[in-house]
Amino acid sequence: MTPPAIQIQNVSFRWSNDLPVLKNCSLQVPKGEFWMLLGTNGSGKSTLLRLLVGLLQAQSGQIEVAQPMGFVFQNPDHQLVMPTVGADVAFGLVAENLPLVEVHQRVNEALAAVNLIDFKRRPIYALSGGQKQRIAIAGAISRHCNVLLLDEPTALLDPESQGDLVAQVQRLVKERDLTALWVTHRLEELDYCDGAFLLENGQIIDQGHPQSMREKLIQRWQATAN
Repeated sequence: MTPPAIQIQNVSFRWSNDLPVLKNCSLQVPKGEFWMLLGTNGSGKSTLLRLLVGLLQAQSGQIEVAQPMGFVFQNPDHQLVMPTVGADVAFGLVAENLPLVEVHQRVNEALAAVNLIDFKRRPIYALSGGQKQRIAIAGAISRHCNVLLLDEPTALLDPESQGDLVAQVQRLVKERDLTALWVTHRLEELDYCDGAFLLENGQIIDQGHPQSMREKLIQRWQATAN
């Protein structure tokens, strides 16, 4: 049996003396699948993703993520650092000390994968929010990542761009055998994933098929509203 690409076992995390943000949290994402992590604001979604990336350290539990991994922030302006599209994608390859020919090849391949090859010389400031997110994803693809982690990447986008981005990630997962975990609170985005987790009060309280999870969440929220 193929081991999961993302595995979290009994992970707990708190900020100093505050109440725990995550409490014995566990989940597994199968290799080559696109899963979503849902939860209300304050449920611990972004904290969990930052633990997976290594930006935070858990106080207890075990985290295993297939390498290399790519991380896409909610606001792409927090991770796009170079003046042009091609330069920004290439910047992520500096640590690999690749020959210049291979750098150009990887940049072109990654931009083609997100349908932005014609934007290679475009200034970053001239891009739309959706295009910036696709450049952030291209940066991860150029490093040949096995796992893609996305923290509410559609939060700052208009509805049309939201749909385009999630459909593009779904396509990339299937075409490139990637594994993706996408943090969201938008139920309509469940149409594109293989499965979903529900995080509440720092714990995974449910998981399953997207349609089943959608129905459960609608019933749950309707009950709360009443």
